[in-house]
Amino acid sequence: MEERVYAGCFTRAFGPEPDAGTPTVVLVHGLGLSGRYFVPLARRLARTGVTVLVPDLPGNARSRHTVRRMPDVEQTADALARWHRRLVPGPSLLVANSVGCQVAAALASHHPSLVHRLVLLGPALTPRVPAWRQGGRLLKDASREPLALIRVAAADYLLTGPLRFGASLRHALRDATVAFEGHLAGVTVPTLVVRGSGDTIASEAWVRRVTRLVADGRAADMAGAAHAAHYSTPDTVAELIERFAAGETP
Repeated sequence: MEERVYAGCFTRAFGPEPDAGTPTVVLVHGLGLSGRYFVPLARRLARTGVTVLVPDLPGNARSRHTVRRMPDVEQTADALARWHRRLVPGPSLLVANSVGCQVAAALASHHPSLVHRLVLLGPALTPRVPAWRQGGRLLKDASREPLALIRVAAADYLLTGPLRFGASLRHALRDATVAFEGHLAGVTVPTLVVRGSGDTIASEAWVRRVTRLVADGRAADMAGAAHAAHYSTPDTVAELIERFAAGETP
């Protein structure tokens, strides 16, 4: 693993250097977190010879000092697009988890030339669900996640800081209310929507709606996993992503 700052984003890189002849996978983390909880999946994907890039989004964790104010979802997507253009020579397979799916949907909608396939793992937040209910769903899910993930998340939240986390949450709630579904409707690339069967944050009904909103969507369930299936079952998620990248139906 190589660690470096590119275009305002602290970045973890796995596998070969980005090259036009090598597939690139970009992993986008969720609210207030860092790319650390994607490391098991990144290592597994890189074993097949692909390049895997895992940024900390602007304002989060080790990228917290790269911006003065916490950007909203669309600003974050635009910043990620600039990072992508600097680092990746062509379109990538974009994989996002939780609120990172809002960023990924905005990027794929506004910058379609940068993405050739999209994977949404537990897409959140659900539009028009009150903040207190979203918070309750998060707490319920935490009891179903591995203890090691809770430790990683707690450290990341502290690193990002409560003020920036709160600002990100407000931006994410607003985006979920006014823009998320529109961004999903603007996604034209093949999209795989993955939900852990024990996910209390992204409901089965919402995942079905996400699959219908995108132009070319398909859904997959991960038995026994919760919201962060990529952390608890990285090998299974990697195999699912690899089959999807190869054009196979999940």
